[in-house]
Amino acid sequence: MPYHSVFQAGLFAGRTVVVTGGGSGIGRCCAHELAALGARVVLLGRRPEKLLAVEAEIREDGGSAEHAVCDIRDEDTVRRTVAATVERCGRIDGLVNNAGGQFPAPLAEITSRGWQAVVSTNLTGGFLMARECYLQSLRAHGGAIVNIAADCWQGMPGMGHSGAARAGMLNFTETAACEWAPVRVNAVAPGWIASSGLDTYPEEMGALIRDLARHTPARRLGTESEVAAAVVFLLSEAAAFITGACLRIDGGAPTARRHWTMPAGEPAPRFEGFHRARRPRVLGG
Repeated sequence: MPYHSVFQAGLFAGRTVVVTGGGSGIGRCCAHELAALGARVVLLGRRPEKLLAVEAEIREDGGSAEHAVCDIRDEDTVRRTVAATVERCGRIDGLVNNAGGQFPAPLAEITSRGWQAVVSTNLTGGFLMARECYLQSLRAHGGAIVNIAADCWQGMPGMGHSGAARAGMLNFTETAACEWAPVRVNAVAPGWIASSGLDTYPEEMGALIRDLARHTPARRLGTESEVAAAVVFLLSEAAAFITGACLRIDGGAPTARRHWTMPAGEPAPRFEGFHRARRPRVLGG
């Protein structure tokens, strides 16, 4: 069965979209939906085996995909990778700035090296990718950038390095939307999503992860395809008058309050359009 997108078939026909962190999780899902809608997808990441696997999936489904190994934290590598993409594809029409990662630790135990590693991945690398896509193609031809941030509205206890970086990415989004207009720059902020990223955390966090659903008004975790749908919307012409904005995809979790008991009942209906979705092992997949 194909990807079940709610968007019009052929929406991105003839367009090239770069997806960083495209080898797994939300990036993999975004790449599949964009390819299903006709985009030529360029997958970037550090692990070639993961990129090759997603590329093969997309091609098997009838889409167009290619990949390039790229450490977004390295300025020269980013510059060369974007240049090669423009030379090969002619232009870049969109960027999904998805690559990221973090590790759990209280602030008092985070070393300078650990802090820099997370900030480089979640903020500096995203800036470098966006800047080069803008300078080498988007500035001349137009297009859109969607930065993947995170639910960091009330701090991020236990992962303060990531929270600081994600908040920085939101501010960068607003600044770039002004300085780089008419190129549109927006962000999405996923909350607790049932993605492969949940399996990267230590085993002792398993019980906490499985308990997250009851802390959201939606009474469940989100799906990768619910994030991808928001990304696709912001890349599309339907969002032509939206820039500098951030769309929360979090089931209302930041609105939950300790004094308010969440009502019992069934979870909110979910959208699962990704035909190749994989349930995280920590959730029983």
